Amino acid sequence: MPMTRDLKERTKAFALRIIRLYSALPITTVAQVLGKQILRSGTSVGAHYREAYRARSTAEFVSKLNGGLQELEETSYWLELLSEAEIINTQRLQPLAQETQELTAIFVTLIKNAKSTHSTKAS
Repeated sequence: MPMTRDLKERTKAFALRIIRLYSALPITTVAQVLGKQILRSGTSVGAHYREAYRARSTAEFVSKLNGGLQELEETSYWLELLSEAEIINTQRLQPLAQETQELTAIFVTLIKNAKSTHSTKAS
């Protein structure tokens, strides 16, 4: 299960962007509640990826990546709410939303490839 150092760095950079977003949120109850949610989900992506990196089996690898994928979906949801509730300007959130989509696509590809490789070996 080869991992690239680039994706480790990219998921960490993503977490740091989420942290900066949270720090920039207004100090209103709604913004802080949504902010804590996105802070948790957005910073978990890299942790799941690193756990996958140390997986002892293909099944564990896929499971950890699926956890990261769920966190990406949740992060996307919180970004949508921050935008649609007009807490943060949509244009300001767009680059982070784009990165969320790109990381989602990468995780989906990694999962598909791992499953494909595993089923080929099992045949």
